[in-house]
Amino acid sequence: MKFGNFLFPDSRDPARDGIVIDETIREAQLADELGADIVWLAEHHFDGISVYADPIGLAGALAATLRHAGLGFAVFQVALHHPIRLAEQMAFLDHLTKGKLIVGLGRGSSYNIYDYQGFGIDHHEAQARLDEAEDIMLRAWTGGAFAHDGRFWQLQVPMLRPRPYSQPHPPVIRGASGEESLIELARQGKPFLMNVQSFETTRDRISLYARAMREAGHSDEAIARNLEASWVWRNVFVAETDAEAERIALPTFEAMTQARAEMRNRIFAETGMRIAVPPHDLPGARTGRGDGVLHGSAATVAEDIAALDKIGIGGIIAVFRMGQMPHEQAAESLSRFMREVTPQFRP
Repeated sequence: MKFGNFLFPDSRDPARDGIVIDETIREAQLADELGADIVWLAEHHFDGISVYADPIGLAGALAATLRHAGLGFAVFQVALHHPIRLAEQMAFLDHLTKGKLIVGLGRGSSYNIYDYQGFGIDHHEAQARLDEAEDIMLRAWTGGAFAHDGRFWQLQVPMLRPRPYSQPHPPVIRGASGEESLIELARQGKPFLMNVQSFETTRDRISLYARAMREAGHSDEAIARNLEASWVWRNVFVAETDAEAERIALPTFEAMTQARAEMRNRIFAETGMRIAVPPHDLPGARTGRGDGVLHGSAATVAEDIAALDKIGIGGIIAVFRMGQMPHEQAAESLSRFMREVTPQFRP
């Protein structure tokens, strides 16, 4: 399996934003030193749940310091970006990382309407904007000058510079927060990034994905190859004992989940506006064994990782610093995970 450190630093106090950003850079450097395959970055705005907000700026800083790990985005809120600007920025980062870049794309926040409101975007257009933007980016990376006359963008594009380091372009992978998007990716024969789910839901969706690929005419070899290229997100806390991990991780995880809903609920109370999400797709406090937060001793967490490995998933996107957890506590958990758990799954 591959292992990535997902930098998701939460700052509840605007006066501490700079401190948390500095700690986040130190966490990325530690993950790199310990052998993480990828450092993953998120994109969220206005609420401090991912305080750096702009993952491209942070990626530029990290690309100059990381020695082993690549960089991945999980995911860009593509509806908030101009596709040519994003294509340029990714081509440049592809050079800085010498091809160790994964471009994760999503339509935009599945839950937070204020992300769209702050950028003046209708969230109902998000999926169509993603589809059109991805087509533009791929064309810019792989061809010369072109014209585009679409629903959202009318462009006359000279050859994009710089050309990508990776050929024909850096790997592109889409987020799948619900079953419909996962099935559509399966039909297209594309890998996926899956958000936090219970183990049972993850297992069922992997089975659904494989079945949808097979029904669309893809081979078993292609299914296995796609699962190897796909990643699932988990929050992780490794302590010396199971009891210590439960004492620290579960209250922290539940408080984080509640805090992430607060602004969403306040905006709805003030404006009556929210994104309609099926209840089974909402993020929740999934604290059962092997679910949204993997917690325990190194041996216990390794058992849960082994269960995910058994269903064929290629990589784990792991958040170690959950919510208001102190940096030092998260760093100790990360160190235990990389030193005591991951070697059991390395070649």
